[in-house]
Amino acid sequence: MVTDGAWPGWWGVDPRPWLLSCDEAPARWIAVTGIEGLPGDDPRVAVARRAAADSEVVRALVARLPAWDDPSGASSHASPAYLPNLLRLLADLGVSAGDHTAVDVALDALEGHRFEDGRFASFGRAPGSSEPVWHSLPCDTHSITEVLVRYGRGERPAVRAGLDRIAADLQTTRQGPAWTCVPDPAVRWRGPGRKGDICPQVTLEALRLLARLPAAERPEGTDAAAATMLAVWHRRGSELPYSFGHGIRFKTVKWPPLWYGIYWVLDTLGRFPHLWRHGTAADRRAVAELVACLVAYNVAADGTVTPRSVYRGFTGTSFGQKQRPSPIATALLATVALRFVDLADDIAAIDVTALSSSKGGAGTARPPR
Repeated sequence: MVTDGAWPGWWGVDPRPWLLSCDEAPARWIAVTGIEGLPGDDPRVAVARRAAADSEVVRALVARLPAWDDPSGASSHASPAYLPNLLRLLADLGVSAGDHTAVDVALDALEGHRFEDGRFASFGRAPGSSEPVWHSLPCDTHSITEVLVRYGRGERPAVRAGLDRIAADLQTTRQGPAWTCVPDPAVRWRGPGRKGDICPQVTLEALRLLARLPAAERPEGTDAAAATMLAVWHRRGSELPYSFGHGIRFKTVKWPPLWYGIYWVLDTLGRFPHLWRHGTAADRRAVAELVACLVAYNVAADGTVTPRSVYRGFTGTSFGQKQRPSPIATALLATVALRFVDLADDIAAIDVTALSSSKGGAGTARPPR
């Protein structure tokens, strides 16, 4: 975050004046906290957060929260209709527990459905099941646990059990310490990857959750697992674990960010600064490459972000259309990118057009900036 007034040249034009005066309250709150770095007890933050929580965009998102026991709900963890995804998005926009009754009801529902081994459950037609059932994959447990921690429920017994389950599931994969897709005992289905491979999605979910805990509460191997995510980027030319590639769709943020892509990778790894401050030269370069791609493929010369890829159903928001710059998208992207501000020289030195794509990709690509 920028707290000394400086703005990194690798981003381009400073968007802060535009963000701080825009008419989207969540963008203003993100700007004062994630970019300006004002603490939570600053009166300006309290005012900005209250305005964000009461904003029209937030109220519209709250109104679409689905019932957790509705079998017609989201069929994919990557869907914007998946309840944990919507709750995470609301938290990104400034919503806290107690702001909206519907949010608290949804959190109660998530917390109330779990198995004895600590896994949180979701309801629906899982792969291999003919009828809707309560089942659980790491995509469920990791996402739900993170959401509950973000909304202040981290000390509750169900959440502690979820955290213990996640810690126990950390494995040694071919790429390094990470999390894999563990099949549900009843459904017996897992993702399309090799059994010994990292699942990049559930690993990011676990890491982003664990980064919110005090370092002493994180399981041994957490930092090494963060480095494994860089190994996935290093080996993109020869491996696609669980079919997660790193071409233009990876580099172009799909709004709102809900699934594996460059935004999620950097939002997660930016919480582990040892990766570039104390890691290897190769890891430092990998982080710089990712940040350079994030900016090149998503940020215009004037410092704003106009969404280039969007999920359906968000046309009423600035981040759900492709016609004009979005204050919310700009603020969120800047918050993530500025965690790497001390890599300025490394980022500026990257030629993104010379970077190889994933296995099976087109090789080099010229960004649309």
